Amino acid sequence: MLIKNISTLYGKDLEFVQNVNIVIENDIFKKISNNPIEFDDDTYDAEGLLMIPGLINAHTHIADSIAKDVASDQGLSKRVHPVTGIKRSVLNESVREHLTTYMKTSSLSMLRRGITSFADFREGGIDGINLLKEAVEDVEIRCVGLGRVEYYSSTESVQNNDKLPDDVMQSAELVIRACDGFGISGANEYSDNALTCFKKTAKEHGKLLAIHAAETAETYDYSLKNYGKTEIARIVEYLMPDFIVHMTNANEKDIQMVTEKDIGIVVCPRANGVLGAGIPKVSSMIKHGCKVAIGTDNVMLNSPDLFRELDYLWKVSRAIESNFLSAKELVKMVTVNAASILKLERLGYIEENMLADAVFIDTHSIDIEPMHDPYAAIVQRTNESNIKAVMVGGKFVYGSI
Repeated sequence: MLIKNISTLYGKDLEFVQNVNIVIENDIFKKISNNPIEFDDDTYDAEGLLMIPGLINAHTHIADSIAKDVASDQGLSKRVHPVTGIKRSVLNESVREHLTTYMKTSSLSMLRRGITSFADFREGGIDGINLLKEAVEDVEIRCVGLGRVEYYSSTESVQNNDKLPDDVMQSAELVIRACDGFGISGANEYSDNALTCFKKTAKEHGKLLAIHAAETAETYDYSLKNYGKTEIARIVEYLMPDFIVHMTNANEKDIQMVTEKDIGIVVCPRANGVLGAGIPKVSSMIKHGCKVAIGTDNVMLNSPDLFRELDYLWKVSRAIESNFLSAKELVKMVTVNAASILKLERLGYIEENMLADAVFIDTHSIDIEPMHDPYAAIVQRTNESNIKAVMVGGKFVYGSI
Protein backbone atom coordinates (compact mmCIF):
# COMPACT_ATOMS: atom_id res chain seq x y z
CA MET A 1 0.00 0.00 0.00
CA LEU A 2 0.94 3.65 -0.46
CA ILE A 3 0.17 6.19 2.26
CA LYS A 4 0.38 9.76 0.92
CA ASN A 5 0.66 13.18 2.57
CA ILE A 6 1.20 11.90 6.08
CA SER A 7 3.21 13.37 8.97
CA THR A 8 5.40 10.98 10.91
CA LEU A 9 8.07 10.60 13.57
CA TYR A 10 11.04 9.33 11.59
CA GLY A 11 14.10 7.34 12.62
CA LYS A 12 15.65 6.63 16.01
CA ASP A 13 15.55 10.30 16.95
CA LEU A 14 11.81 10.46 16.16
CA GLU A 15 12.25 13.47 13.89
CA PHE A 16 8.93 15.12 13.06
CA VAL A 17 8.50 15.27 9.27
CA GLN A 18 5.46 16.36 7.27
CA ASN A 19 3.90 15.47 3.94
CA VAL A 20 5.81 12.26 3.32
CA ASN A 21 4.82 9.30 1.15
CA ILE A 22 5.30 5.80 2.51
CA VAL A 23 5.15 2.46 0.70
CA ILE A 24 4.45 -0.61 2.83
CA GLU A 25 5.07 -4.00 1.26
CA ASN A 26 4.61 -7.32 2.98
CA ASP A 27 5.32 -6.39 6.61
CA ILE A 28 7.91 -3.61 6.25
CA PHE A 29 8.25 0.09 5.46
CA LYS A 30 9.60 -0.34 1.93
CA LYS A 31 10.07 3.30 0.91
CA ILE A 32 9.75 6.65 2.67
CA SER A 33 10.11 9.83 0.62
CA ASN A 34 9.13 13.50 0.41
CA ASN A 35 8.88 13.08 -3.34
CA PRO A 36 5.84 11.71 -5.18
CA ILE A 37 5.77 7.92 -5.56
CA GLU A 38 4.05 6.12 -8.42
CA PHE A 39 2.05 3.18 -7.10
CA ASP A 40 -0.57 0.91 -8.65
CA ASP A 41 -1.91 -0.83 -5.54
CA ASP A 42 -3.97 0.43 -2.56
CA THR A 43 -3.40 4.14 -1.98
CA TYR A 44 -4.50 6.21 1.02
CA ASP A 45 -4.46 10.00 1.32
CA ALA A 46 -3.56 10.56 4.98
CA GLU A 47 -3.62 14.36 5.21
CA GLY A 48 -4.21 15.34 8.84
CA LEU A 49 -2.84 12.10 10.27
CA LEU A 50 0.30 11.64 12.34
CA MET A 51 1.91 8.21 12.12
CA ILE A 52 4.01 7.21 15.10
CA PRO A 53 5.78 3.91 15.88
CA GLY A 54 3.63 1.23 17.48
CA LEU A 55 3.80 1.67 21.24
CA ILE A 56 5.60 -0.96 23.33
CA ASN A 57 4.34 -1.73 26.84
CA ALA A 58 7.52 -2.97 28.51
CA HIS A 59 5.98 -4.49 31.64
CA THR A 60 2.59 -6.07 32.31
CA HIS A 61 0.88 -8.81 34.32
CA ILE A 62 -2.23 -9.41 32.22
CA ALA A 63 -3.55 -12.49 34.05
CA ASP A 64 -4.46 -10.00 36.78
CA SER A 65 -7.16 -8.72 34.43
CA ILE A 66 -9.59 -11.00 36.22
CA ALA A 67 -9.02 -9.05 39.46
CA LYS A 68 -9.46 -5.44 38.32
CA ASP A 69 -9.55 -3.14 41.37
CA VAL A 70 -9.78 -6.01 43.86
CA ALA A 71 -8.70 -4.78 47.33
CA SER A 72 -8.15 -1.31 45.88
CA ASP A 73 -7.71 0.23 49.34
CA GLN A 74 -4.81 -2.10 50.25
CA GLY A 75 -1.06 -1.61 49.85
CA LEU A 76 1.49 -3.45 47.72
CA SER A 77 2.24 -6.48 49.91
CA LYS A 78 -1.40 -7.31 50.62
CA ARG A 79 -2.36 -6.96 46.97
CA VAL A 80 0.52 -8.33 44.87
CA HIS A 81 3.13 -10.05 47.08
CA PRO A 82 4.19 -13.19 45.14
CA VAL A 83 3.58 -15.52 48.10
CA THR A 84 1.06 -13.91 50.46
CA GLY A 85 -0.74 -11.37 48.23
CA ILE A 86 -4.44 -11.39 47.34
CA LYS A 87 -3.43 -11.59 43.69
CA ARG A 88 -1.88 -15.03 44.17
CA SER A 89 -5.06 -16.36 45.76
CA VAL A 90 -7.20 -14.98 42.94
CA LEU A 91 -5.00 -16.52 40.25
CA ASN A 92 -4.85 -19.89 42.00
CA GLU A 93 -8.61 -20.04 42.48
CA SER A 94 -9.70 -18.78 39.05
CA VAL A 95 -10.96 -21.01 36.26
CA ARG A 96 -8.51 -21.24 33.35
CA GLU A 97 -11.14 -20.26 30.79
CA HIS A 98 -11.95 -17.11 32.74
CA LEU A 99 -8.28 -16.17 32.99
CA THR A 100 -7.68 -16.54 29.25
CA THR A 101 -10.85 -14.59 28.44
CA TYR A 102 -9.78 -11.54 30.42
CA MET A 103 -6.16 -11.79 29.33
CA LYS A 104 -7.39 -11.66 25.74
CA THR A 105 -9.61 -8.63 26.42
CA SER A 106 -6.66 -6.79 27.94
CA SER A 107 -4.60 -7.58 24.82
CA LEU A 108 -7.37 -6.19 22.65
CA SER A 109 -7.61 -3.16 24.92
CA MET A 110 -3.90 -2.50 24.39
CA LEU A 111 -4.28 -2.66 20.61
CA ARG A 112 -7.09 -0.09 20.69
CA ARG A 113 -4.74 2.19 22.62
CA GLY A 114 -1.91 1.90 20.11
CA ILE A 115 0.13 -0.77 21.92
CA THR A 116 1.42 -3.19 19.29
CA SER A 117 3.90 -5.07 21.51
CA PHE A 118 3.98 -5.90 25.21
CA ALA A 119 6.17 -7.80 27.67
CA ASP A 120 4.41 -9.90 30.28
CA PHE A 121 5.81 -11.28 33.53
CA ARG A 122 4.01 -14.58 33.66
CA GLU A 123 3.60 -16.43 36.93
CA GLY A 124 2.70 -20.13 37.18
CA GLY A 125 5.67 -21.88 35.62
CA ILE A 126 5.17 -23.70 32.31
CA ASP A 127 1.38 -23.65 32.79
CA GLY A 128 1.48 -19.87 33.11
CA ILE A 129 3.42 -19.51 29.86
CA ASN A 130 1.00 -21.81 28.05
CA LEU A 131 -1.88 -19.75 29.45
CA LEU A 132 -0.37 -16.58 28.00
CA LYS A 133 0.19 -18.16 24.60
CA GLU A 134 -3.38 -19.42 24.51
CA ALA A 135 -4.80 -16.03 25.50
CA VAL A 136 -3.04 -14.06 22.74
CA GLU A 137 -3.05 -16.77 20.08
CA ASP A 138 -5.60 -15.06 17.82
CA VAL A 139 -4.85 -11.43 18.78
CA GLU A 140 -2.69 -9.46 16.32
CA ILE A 141 -0.26 -8.21 18.96
CA ARG A 142 3.40 -8.99 19.59
CA CYS A 143 3.99 -10.59 22.99
CA VAL A 144 7.25 -11.07 24.88
CA GLY A 145 6.53 -13.76 27.49
CA LEU A 146 8.81 -13.81 30.54
CA GLY A 147 8.17 -16.84 32.76
CA ARG A 148 9.20 -17.90 36.20
CA VAL A 149 9.22 -20.93 38.45
CA GLU A 150 6.92 -20.86 41.47
CA TYR A 151 9.69 -21.29 44.01
CA TYR A 152 10.80 -18.83 46.66
CA SER A 153 13.75 -19.53 48.97
CA SER A 154 13.08 -20.14 52.65
CA THR A 155 14.85 -18.00 55.25
CA GLU A 156 17.09 -20.97 56.06
CA SER A 157 17.92 -21.49 52.39
CA VAL A 158 18.85 -17.83 52.02
CA GLN A 159 21.00 -17.93 55.14
CA ASN A 160 22.79 -21.04 53.84
CA ASN A 161 23.16 -19.43 50.41
CA ASP A 162 21.69 -22.55 48.81
CA LYS A 163 21.50 -23.04 45.08
CA LEU A 164 18.15 -23.80 43.49
CA PRO A 165 17.02 -27.40 44.20
CA ASP A 166 17.37 -29.88 41.33
CA ASP A 167 13.62 -30.13 40.72
CA VAL A 168 13.37 -26.32 40.55
CA MET A 169 16.26 -26.21 38.08
CA GLN A 170 14.43 -28.77 35.94
CA SER A 171 11.31 -26.59 36.01
CA ALA A 172 13.41 -23.54 35.14
CA GLU A 173 14.77 -25.37 32.10
CA LEU A 174 11.25 -26.16 30.90
CA VAL A 175 10.14 -22.57 31.42
CA ILE A 176 13.10 -20.95 29.68
CA ARG A 177 12.72 -23.22 26.65
CA ALA A 178 9.02 -22.31 26.31
CA CYS A 179 9.24 -18.50 26.51
CA ASP A 180 11.37 -15.44 25.81
CA GLY A 181 13.14 -15.30 29.17
CA PHE A 182 12.79 -15.09 32.93
CA GLY A 183 10.69 -12.45 34.69
CA ILE A 184 11.75 -12.88 38.33
CA SER A 185 9.70 -11.53 41.21
CA GLY A 186 12.48 -9.98 43.32
CA ALA A 187 15.96 -10.52 44.71
CA ASN A 188 14.82 -10.62 48.34
CA GLU A 189 13.11 -13.97 47.73
CA TYR A 190 16.35 -15.69 46.67
CA SER A 191 19.85 -16.44 47.91
CA ASP A 192 22.89 -15.17 46.00
CA ASN A 193 23.50 -18.64 44.57
CA ALA A 194 19.87 -18.99 43.51
CA LEU A 195 20.09 -15.73 41.56
CA THR A 196 23.26 -17.02 39.90
CA CYS A 197 21.38 -20.19 38.86
CA PHE A 198 18.75 -18.11 37.08
CA LYS A 199 21.46 -16.07 35.38
CA LYS A 200 23.29 -19.16 34.15
CA THR A 201 20.13 -20.76 32.76
CA ALA A 202 18.97 -17.64 30.92
CA LYS A 203 22.38 -16.88 29.44
CA GLU A 204 22.89 -20.49 28.29
CA HIS A 205 19.68 -20.25 26.28
CA GLY A 206 20.30 -16.72 25.03
CA LYS A 207 17.04 -15.51 26.57
CA LEU A 208 16.03 -12.29 28.32
CA LEU A 209 16.52 -11.91 32.05
CA ALA A 210 14.50 -9.38 34.06
CA ILE A 211 13.54 -8.74 37.68
CA HIS A 212 11.54 -6.34 39.87
CA ALA A 213 13.61 -4.24 42.29
CA ALA A 214 13.47 -1.26 44.65
CA GLU A 215 9.75 -0.77 44.14
CA THR A 216 9.13 0.14 47.77
CA ALA A 217 11.18 1.55 50.63
CA GLU A 218 10.31 -1.62 52.61
CA THR A 219 11.90 -4.04 50.12
CA TYR A 220 14.88 -1.72 49.80
CA ASP A 221 15.40 -1.63 53.59
CA TYR A 222 14.85 -5.40 53.87
CA SER A 223 17.76 -6.04 51.51
CA LEU A 224 20.07 -3.73 53.44
CA LYS A 225 19.14 -5.36 56.74
CA ASN A 226 19.31 -8.99 55.63
CA TYR A 227 21.98 -8.94 52.92
CA GLY A 228 24.03 -5.87 53.81
CA LYS A 229 23.52 -4.55 50.28
CA THR A 230 20.83 -2.82 48.28
CA GLU A 231 18.64 -4.94 46.01
CA ILE A 232 20.34 -3.30 43.03
CA ALA A 233 23.85 -4.12 44.26
CA ARG A 234 22.93 -7.80 44.72
CA ILE A 235 21.19 -7.97 41.36
CA VAL A 236 24.16 -6.45 39.53
CA GLU A 237 26.61 -8.77 41.29
CA TYR A 238 24.73 -12.06 41.00
CA LEU A 239 22.10 -11.75 38.27
CA MET A 240 23.19 -9.15 35.68
CA PRO A 241 19.74 -8.93 34.04
CA ASP A 242 18.90 -7.26 30.77
CA PHE A 243 16.55 -4.93 32.60
CA ILE A 244 15.15 -4.08 36.03
CA VAL A 245 11.53 -3.14 36.62
CA HIS A 246 10.63 -0.20 38.93
CA MET A 247 13.79 1.26 40.58
CA THR A 248 11.33 3.64 42.27
CA ASN A 249 13.27 3.83 45.53
CA ALA A 250 16.77 3.34 44.13
CA ASN A 251 19.42 5.82 45.19
CA GLU A 252 21.86 7.70 42.96
CA LYS A 253 24.59 5.08 43.45
CA ASP A 254 22.20 2.33 42.36
CA ILE A 255 21.20 4.28 39.27
CA GLN A 256 24.83 4.89 38.37
CA MET A 257 25.61 1.18 38.89
CA VAL A 258 22.86 0.13 36.50
CA THR A 259 24.02 2.68 33.92
CA GLU A 260 27.60 1.43 34.02
CA LYS A 261 26.45 -2.17 33.45
CA ASP A 262 24.16 -1.15 30.57
CA ILE A 263 21.10 -2.61 32.29
CA GLY A 264 17.79 -1.21 31.09
CA ILE A 265 15.16 0.21 33.44
CA VAL A 266 11.40 -0.15 33.05
CA VAL A 267 9.39 2.23 35.22
CA CYS A 268 5.71 1.80 36.09
CA PRO A 269 4.65 5.22 37.40
CA ARG A 270 0.87 4.82 37.75
CA ALA A 271 1.14 1.40 39.41
CA ASN A 272 3.66 2.84 41.87
CA GLY A 273 1.30 5.72 42.49
CA VAL A 274 -1.79 3.64 43.19
CA LEU A 275 0.22 1.50 45.63
CA GLY A 276 1.79 4.50 47.35
CA ALA A 277 5.26 3.22 46.47
CA GLY A 278 6.59 6.56 45.24
CA ILE A 279 7.52 8.15 41.93
CA PRO A 280 10.49 6.91 39.87
CA LYS A 281 13.22 9.52 39.46
CA VAL A 282 13.28 9.29 35.69
CA SER A 283 15.02 12.63 35.08
CA SER A 284 17.88 11.42 37.26
CA MET A 285 17.99 8.12 35.37
CA ILE A 286 18.18 9.97 32.05
CA LYS A 287 20.85 12.33 33.40
CA HIS A 288 22.99 9.33 34.37
CA GLY A 289 22.59 7.86 30.88
CA CYS A 290 20.16 5.05 31.67
CA LYS A 291 17.99 3.54 28.95
CA VAL A 292 14.45 3.84 30.30
CA ALA A 293 11.17 2.32 29.10
CA ILE A 294 7.65 2.33 30.57
CA GLY A 295 5.24 -0.41 31.58
CA THR A 296 1.68 -0.30 32.86
CA ASP A 297 2.27 -3.23 35.27
CA ASN A 298 -0.63 -5.18 36.81
CA VAL A 299 -4.01 -4.81 35.11
CA MET A 300 -5.34 -5.44 38.62
CA LEU A 301 -4.02 -1.98 39.53
CA ASN A 302 -4.72 0.16 36.47
CA SER A 303 -5.56 0.09 32.76
CA PRO A 304 -2.93 -0.92 30.18
CA ASP A 305 -2.84 2.56 28.65
CA LEU A 306 0.55 4.09 27.79
CA PHE A 307 -0.88 7.48 26.85
CA ARG A 308 -2.18 7.88 30.42
CA GLU A 309 1.22 6.67 31.66
CA LEU A 310 3.04 9.31 29.62
CA ASP A 311 0.77 12.10 30.80
CA TYR A 312 1.08 11.08 34.45
CA LEU A 313 4.86 10.67 34.37
CA TRP A 314 5.49 13.97 32.57
CA LYS A 315 3.57 15.94 35.17
CA VAL A 316 4.66 14.20 38.38
CA SER A 317 8.31 14.25 37.27
CA ARG A 318 8.10 18.02 36.92
CA ALA A 319 6.67 18.20 40.42
CA ILE A 320 9.49 16.26 42.12
CA GLU A 321 12.62 16.75 39.99
CA SER A 322 14.49 19.88 39.03
CA ASN A 323 15.55 18.53 35.62
CA PHE A 324 12.45 18.47 33.41
CA LEU A 325 11.82 15.50 31.15
CA SER A 326 11.16 16.45 27.55
CA ALA A 327 8.04 15.14 25.87
CA LYS A 328 10.19 13.71 23.08
CA GLU A 329 12.27 11.71 25.56
CA LEU A 330 9.06 10.27 27.00
CA VAL A 331 7.84 9.17 23.56
CA LYS A 332 11.18 7.44 23.03
CA MET A 333 10.59 5.46 26.22
CA VAL A 334 7.51 3.74 24.78
CA THR A 335 9.04 3.18 21.32
CA VAL A 336 12.79 3.27 20.63
CA ASN A 337 13.99 2.53 24.16
CA ALA A 338 11.48 -0.21 24.84
CA ALA A 339 12.37 -2.05 21.62
CA SER A 340 16.06 -1.86 22.50
CA ILE A 341 15.60 -3.10 26.08
CA LEU A 342 13.34 -5.99 25.00
CA LYS A 343 15.63 -6.80 22.03
CA LEU A 344 12.80 -6.45 19.55
CA GLU A 345 14.66 -6.32 16.26
CA ARG A 346 13.44 -3.93 13.53
CA LEU A 347 10.86 -2.39 15.86
CA GLY A 348 10.60 0.83 17.85
CA TYR A 349 10.94 3.44 15.10
CA ILE A 350 9.86 4.17 11.53
CA GLU A 351 12.48 3.78 8.83
CA GLU A 352 12.90 1.87 5.59
CA ASN A 353 13.16 -1.93 6.12
CA MET A 354 11.78 -1.70 9.65
CA LEU A 355 8.70 -3.76 10.54
CA ALA A 356 5.55 -1.76 9.81
CA ASP A 357 4.01 -1.33 13.26
CA ALA A 358 2.37 2.07 13.61
CA VAL A 359 -0.35 4.17 15.22
CA PHE A 360 -2.30 6.75 13.19
CA ILE A 361 -3.41 9.80 15.20
CA ASP A 362 -6.02 12.27 13.97
CA THR A 363 -4.43 15.70 14.42
CA HIS A 364 -7.69 17.39 13.40
CA SER A 365 -9.49 15.95 16.44
CA ILE A 366 -10.85 18.48 18.91
CA ASP A 367 -8.41 17.29 21.59
CA ILE A 368 -5.33 18.00 19.49
CA GLU A 369 -5.94 20.69 16.84
CA PRO A 370 -4.08 23.00 16.52
CA MET A 371 -0.97 20.85 17.07
CA HIS A 372 2.04 23.07 17.78
CA ASP A 373 4.26 20.42 19.40
CA PRO A 374 3.70 16.82 18.22
CA TYR A 375 5.55 15.29 21.17
CA ALA A 376 3.58 17.23 23.77
CA ALA A 377 0.38 16.38 21.89
CA ILE A 378 1.20 12.67 22.09
CA VAL A 379 2.15 12.84 25.76
CA GLN A 380 -0.69 14.87 27.22
CA ARG A 381 -3.52 15.13 24.69
CA THR A 382 -3.76 11.86 22.76
CA ASN A 383 -6.13 9.14 23.89
CA GLU A 384 -8.01 6.21 22.41
CA SER A 385 -10.61 8.47 20.78
CA ASN A 386 -7.92 10.22 18.70
CA ILE A 387 -6.56 6.99 17.22
CA LYS A 388 -7.81 6.40 13.68
CA ALA A 389 -6.01 3.11 13.13
CA VAL A 390 -3.37 0.71 14.46
CA MET A 391 -1.10 -1.31 12.20
CA VAL A 392 0.93 -4.42 13.00
CA GLY A 393 3.27 -5.84 10.38
CA GLY A 394 1.76 -3.77 7.59
CA LYS A 395 -1.80 -4.84 8.37
CA PHE A 396 -4.52 -2.69 9.91
CA VAL A 397 -5.59 -4.51 13.08
CA TYR A 398 -7.81 -1.75 14.48
CA GLY A 399 -9.64 1.07 12.71
CA SER A 400 -8.83 2.38 9.24
CA ILE A 401 -7.49 5.47 7.46
